[in-house]
Amino acid sequence: NLDDQQAIFERYQRLHAENAISTDAFETQRLAYDTARTQRDVADAAAALAQTYENDTVIRAPYSGVVTDKAAQIGEIVAPAAAGGGFTRTGIATIVDMDSLEVEVDVSEDYIDRVQPGGEADIRLDAYPDWTIPGTVIAIIPTADESKGTVKVRIAIHAKDSRILPQLGARVSFMASLPLQSRSVLVPLAAVRRGGADASVFVIEDGSRVSERPVRLGAVRGNQVAITTGLAPGERVAIGDFGRLHDSSRVRIGE
Repeated sequence: NLDDQQAIFERYQRLHAENAISTDAFETQRLAYDTARTQRDVADAAAALAQTYENDTVIRAPYSGVVTDKAAQIGEIVAPAAAGGGFTRTGIATIVDMDSLEVEVDVSEDYIDRVQPGGEADIRLDAYPDWTIPGTVIAIIPTADESKGTVKVRIAIHAKDSRILPQLGARVSFMASLPLQSRSVLVPLAAVRRGGADASVFVIEDGSRVSERPVRLGAVRGNQVAITTGLAPGERVAIGDFGRLHDSSRVRIGE
């Protein structure tokens, strides 16, 4: 209709300019043309609204992932908020991004000052207690749970493995941060001789003799332990039967 009215209006414009038609006839045709344009605009708006309604029937995931739960069924009403006696679904499905899983743990208020964003952590899943997964503290949530006396901490998982599933129970050990001048040295647990609260290692000196040296232990990471004082980087320690070792014992370095 707009195309037809536009063609007639343009013809009437030429005729009016040549004084071939009256002004009343020209204005009548202008009104018809303006009405057709308004009807076209209203139709476009209605089409856009209908397109929006159609788009709302298609659910697009905000990221790639795996659907772990489908809440809504065919025929149910879905809306952002529940209404009408609770028969409206507010959720359709739960989707999980398996490449960005993280751990959330509750840390006691008494120890939260030892946790720092960016600090290292060891994660052990309850389902696989012998498997240590390295992690890093993402953030400390700036609020506390008054009833439990805890603060929530988010930890990134530095591993992609099919065994890591959403909602699994986990325990986290946080690595203590040391000043640069007292960085710890990691040694195998088998290299540490313990006696109550004391600990020592047998340091290999001159390539063939050992010297027992007291050390201070730090955090344990899997089958390794951090030596915070008493051992320098690069020094070699003996592993074996401590009952046969003493100061100045001769040892043979295996290949």
